[in-house]
Amino acid sequence: MPVRASGPALVLFALLSTASLAAQEVSPGAAGTRAPNVEFEMMTWPEVKTALESGKTTALVYNGGTEQRGPQNVNGGHTLMGREIARRIALELGDALVAPVLPFSPNRASAELPGTIGLTNELFEAMNEQIAEELIKTGFKAVVLMGDHGGGQQQLAAVAERLDAKYRSQGIRVVYCDDVYAKAGADFDAWMEENGYPASSHAGIPDTSTMMYLGGTLGWVRLDLVKDAIGDPVLPRGQRPAAGSARLNNGITGDARRSSAELGKRVVDMKVEYAVRQIRSLLK
Repeated sequence: MPVRASGPALVLFALLSTASLAAQEVSPGAAGTRAPNVEFEMMTWPEVKTALESGKTTALVYNGGTEQRGPQNVNGGHTLMGREIARRIALELGDALVAPVLPFSPNRASAELPGTIGLTNELFEAMNEQIAEELIKTGFKAVVLMGDHGGGQQQLAAVAERLDAKYRSQGIRVVYCDDVYAKAGADFDAWMEENGYPASSHAGIPDTSTMMYLGGTLGWVRLDLVKDAIGDPVLPRGQRPAAGSARLNNGITGDARRSSAELGKRVVDMKVEYAVRQIRSLLK
């Protein structure tokens, strides 16, 4: 009997599957190497079963996102970066597999800067909770929730707290790793300031550089536009633009013109190092 899909959640899962397949790129860091396959969606079920039996019992749930990222970066940047960063985290941990990276996050679509597909906070939280429970049913003994987008971090923390309380007595852990986003981002921003780089945030130097490093040869960045990638200034937290002030409103916050693959490597290395250290600490 055919299964009849209904409801917005099932539609989103269908969209997620399509977007996940579209994001399957070979990263430049993996070119010419034969690193172990740690991506759940690129494995067969016998391969997953063998991996679980061999001790790969930690599942990484990395949330990406689809949103405008300035004129120079493709809209799927959060998902594309998240997929490769999560893969590197899993390889470094040695006992983990990467669940399909979620391509949507809490956000709002805009016709003025068309490039964003967002979810409500409630749906995002519910999806992560159900995915984590499905992974537990599959046989994973630990689930790690992470996100590449500022929106949704609070929801990931709430899911981890709730499910960890539910399953911990069974020897199963669900934890939230925020260092990959918050601490790594703050420390890289501090490093940029110390080394004379201009302030930037959304679609700025960190984002653009990371995408240049991981996908500069794969079309993730319009490299010819980076030299002009400057947007509205970075304002102190809580401060809003002065009434009537002119705005570029091009999707960039700050100055991304000094972005480079070398800086992107620094960002990725920090994210992987910080995540691995925190995950090991949380699960010890």
